[in-house]
Parts: sequence; C-alpha cells; structure tokens
Amino acid sequence: MSSIPLDYETLRLIWWALLGILLIGFAVMGGRDLGVGALLPFVARTDAERRVLINVVGPTWEGNQVWLVLGGGAIFAAFPPLYAVSFSGFYLAMIVILLALILRPVGFKFRGKVTDPRWRSTWDWALFIGGFVPSLIFGVAVGNVLLGAPFYLDDTLRTFYSGNFFQLLMPFALLSGLVSLGMIVLQGAAVIAGRTSGILADRARTYGTWAGLATTVLFALGGLWVAFGMDGYVITSVVDTNGAINPLGKTVELVPGGWVSNYALYPWMIIAPVLGFLGLVGGVLGLQARLHLPTLLASSLAIFGIIATAGLSLFPFLLPSSVVPDSSLTLWDASSSHLTLFIMLLATLIFLPLVVVYTAWVFRVMRGTVTTQSLEKNPNAY
Repeated sequence: MSSIPLDYETLRLIWWALLGILLIGFAVMGGRDLGVGALLPFVARTDAERRVLINVVGPTWEGNQVWLVLGGGAIFAAFPPLYAVSFSGFYLAMIVILLALILRPVGFKFRGKVTDPRWRSTWDWALFIGGFVPSLIFGVAVGNVLLGAPFYLDDTLRTFYSGNFFQLLMPFALLSGLVSLGMIVLQGAAVIAGRTSGILADRARTYGTWAGLATTVLFALGGLWVAFGMDGYVITSVVDTNGAINPLGKTVELVPGGWVSNYALYPWMIIAPVLGFLGLVGGVLGLQARLHLPTLLASSLAIFGIIATAGLSLFPFLLPSSVVPDSSLTLWDASSSHLTLFIMLLATLIFLPLVVVYTAWVFRVMRGTVTTQSLEKNPNAY
C-alpha cells in the first residue's frame, strides 16, 4: 500500500487514540445526561423540581448519543476482532446497558403525558435506572478488561467464550464500576449546579461533593490494586507493528505489576492519573466555590484522566484473554487493513469536526438557567 501516505503502524496508533477520544467524548457528553438521571430521585424531591432537572438535559441528550454510536462504529470498523469478541462475550451485559438506555427516551417522552403522581414517579425511577445502570456497568466492563476476559481463539481464529454475566461482577470490576459511577455523578452534579438555582443547585453541590471525594478515594484504591494486587499482561515476543492481522502470532505472560510497566517505559503517561486526580479535586472545590464553568471543566478533566489512565495502562492490549493469554487482542494484531484504516480516517477528518461544531452550536442555543418559571413559558418543555 505504497500509495497510502501513512504507514500501518501510524494508522493503528491514530485509531487507537481516536477510539479513546470517542469513548471519552461519550463519557463527558453522555455523562451529563447519565449523571443527572442518576441524581434525579435525590436532588429533586417534588414533581416541579424533577421537571426542571429533566429539562436541563432533555433538549440535548439525543445529540450526546452520537458519541456512543461513533465509538461502537469505530470498534466495528477499525478493530473487528475486538468487536466480535467483546459484543458476543459480553452480550448479556450489553443487553442490560441497552435496555437501561432505552428507558431514557421513553421516560422523557411519556412522563408528562399523564398527571397521575404514580405514573410520573414510575418514569422518574426509569430515568434513574437509565442513568445509574449504564454508568456502573461501563466501569465494570473496563475492570473486566484489566482482569482479562475468559475467551480464546482456535487455529482458525474462531472465538470461544467460557464466561457468564455473573463472573463479570468480580470485586475489582465492581470497584471500577463505582469509580465510573462516581465520576459520572460528579459530572451530573456539575451540570445541575450550573443550570439550576436555589435548593436544587445546593443539593447537587452536596451530592456532587460526596461523589467527587468518594471517587478520589476509589480511584486511588484502584491504582494501588492494579500496581500491587493484580497481575498484568505483557507481550514477551517480538512484535511487528506493521505486520498482518494474527492474534496468535505472539506470546503473552501474566506478571506482577504488568499494567504499570508502561509508566516506566513512557514516563509521560503519568500525566493521565494526575489529571484524573486534579479533575476530581477541582470539581469538588468548584462545587463548593459555586464556580459553574470551572466545575464542569474540572469534572470533564477527571473523566478524561480516569479513562486515559485505563487506556494507557492497557496499551497495546485491547482485550486480554484470561484463559489463553496468547489469544489476547492487541492494537498490532486486531485492527482492520491498512487501506480500511486510511479510508476511515479520511471520513473521520470530515465528519468528526462537523459533530463537534454542531454540538457546540446546540449547547450555545440551549444555554441558560432552567427554572419552574421558564418551563411555564416554554410549550415544548418536558
């Protein structure tokens, strides 16, 4: 493929970075909606207060799902073996996430159709589940990636998965889920505090502060667990970063502290966990100081740092195998072809900026404080 201006290794690295950007984009943008949903029953105590919170994210939540679609599409097109193994092996977990996400549009649309308090309470709890469950399970999934998934490949590269849904709920995976939930709740609290006023904003600051502090402790505990209480995967054979796709063409071993070896090889990677901690602390301080935009930027920085920490620790692994480590999928042996990656990159360079510009425009139009009085003037409010 001499006509392609970028070599295979470079394109693989670009798509690894783009996949991380898309996942972080969903966590930051979709985390606004998920976090508000997870806080809905606690921050809002009356029907009027819950309407305010729903309308904080109601006009923009659909657009934020673009990042989830882009992330799934990137996995499908850029890393087909990863898509095949993860979406088939984690099938039940994916179904649980999708069912929870489906509750959100139904809840937004149906809640206001009937004035019966029981009807509205039912959909309020549906919105809570739609925010809480995905936030938790996405983190559990990342924890299981670090632990390794119970799959292996035969000589024809067919996948065999030997796990089940309940095996995903390991202690470390649950810890990862709580970290994910905490950072999303902090993001939701930052949004509520910045877009509402009075008692709603005060409650959001309280819950957000506790979420930020808890996430800081859990993130530190998770880091210590990874460094000293868990074996990590390391490639022990020579790797051809420009080679053909063949996940079985390498040898992999589990070694103590394997997941922190990248930080010794590439010291600059330490910036990821540092940014995670700085974002969490900044989010808590911003909530207490009632600084709206800095708080949201800090909580978004926390999400970036936490997810980047997981991704950089795993590099170059995409999905390790706990059953047959040599079957683990890595960046170098589970990507699409050279030409496919290049064509997709061209399309991404065109459409991703359009998504960013459109999203920025929508949030500019929808800016401002949401109050009960403003909802009474808006016939299109939920």
